[in-house]
Amino acid sequence: MARKDLPTFTVPSLTPEDGAQVAAVLQTRLVALNDLALTLKHIHWNVVGPHFIAVHEMIDPQVDAVRLMVDAIAERIATLGVAPVGTPGALVATRTWDDYSIGRASAIAHLGALDEVYVGVIEDHRKAAKDVEELDDVTNDLLIGHLHELELFHWFVRAHLESAGGSLSTENATTEKGAARAAARKE
Repeated sequence: MARKDLPTFTVPSLTPEDGAQVAAVLQTRLVALNDLALTLKHIHWNVVGPHFIAVHEMIDPQVDAVRLMVDAIAERIATLGVAPVGTPGALVATRTWDDYSIGRASAIAHLGALDEVYVGVIEDHRKAAKDVEELDDVTNDLLIGHLHELELFHWFVRAHLESAGGSLSTENATTEKGAARAAARKE
């Protein structure tokens, strides 16, 4: 007898149980990347100061790329035979982190906070890639491709926070607000 929480079909070579497991991992990434896209757009609208235009224009391509990642993940979930859930309510109900809390602030303060956001997203994305590594090569490859772009965007952010000596203004920060304050102090 089929369990109600299993897909009725999945991709060849995966069992319905494996398909459901991979889809569950991807659902967490769908939530995280939807949240990241919204956070990036929020930052885009709320940066001020002398670095405004550089950061404002740097963020939009990141938003577009993350939205493409969201779409690819949702389509992979559907391919696995599971319904992707991308509603705002599901995002808020299932995320395990607090909402981005920096409003109108200097571009550097936002980049300090965004440094922390990217650290969390990348660490969780790496874990997800590892979690599906033995189950599904296609999903693993998808996540690794996303990591390439996410880490590149993170480097763009950190380039604004790095001193000529190679240290980050946010290096001892552990929270988004702490990172924003640390970055702003070095402005």
